[in-house]
Amino acid sequence: MSHGLLHHKIVLVTAAAGTGIGFATARRCAEEGATVVISDQHERRLGEAADALAEVIGTRPLAIPCDVTNDTQIRDMVQATMGTHGRIDVLVNNAGLGGTMNLIDMTDEAWAKVLDVTLSGTMRCMRAVLPAMYALKSGVIVNNSSVLGWRAQKGQAHYAAAKAGVNALTRCAALEAAEYGVRVNAVAPSLAMHAHLHRVTDEELLAKLEASEAFGRAASPDEVANVIIFLASEMSSYMTGEVVSVSSQRA
Repeated sequence: MSHGLLHHKIVLVTAAAGTGIGFATARRCAEEGATVVISDQHERRLGEAADALAEVIGTRPLAIPCDVTNDTQIRDMVQATMGTHGRIDVLVNNAGLGGTMNLIDMTDEAWAKVLDVTLSGTMRCMRAVLPAMYALKSGVIVNNSSVLGWRAQKGQAHYAAAKAGVNALTRCAALEAAEYGVRVNAVAPSLAMHAHLHRVTDEELLAKLEASEAFGRAASPDEVANVIIFLASEMSSYMTGEVVSVSSQRA
């Protein structure tokens, strides 16, 4: 059910292809009245996501291929969005890269790749969008972080370090942006189940992670997307610099 929480807002969602949080967020934003722009580095899946959104909302959204490790592509994405819609009211930084690897086996390349996408990619997108938001004296950024930004898990040193960086980036950027009327927050899921996660994660590990949740199950992408909607909307108008956990894990 729509509550019109993002009526007339222009929302840009990165890494929105596939079946995960990005696509669910784009769909929920559209359902809440937003004009949505989606991006992803996977052009075929991006096109499929745009087609799927068209079936839901009746119009095909602007879909822009973009690799968040490439600053030129990011700036082109922002310019294309601004050129078509005139402004960006909300940026959802969903792009991230994970994987499981013990620290003693981790190469410099493996470490750098995860941080480049997950942390530096988030920074680059914020850096590209903030000037336009500052000029309008309004705007919202929601970063997708993780509970691994403060909780430990074996084999996740690179990803956890990147997400801890996203948390710190969110808090610092929020203080800089506040004087311009721009809010910056983050959402930190623990486990959101979708088809791609099943393909890349050991089933035994997934079962163990689900068992650690208080509800005995993972979140759905929509359950995370709903919190992103809250942070993007005026319902959270006095919140900035916050990292909101979307988790039922036992304390």
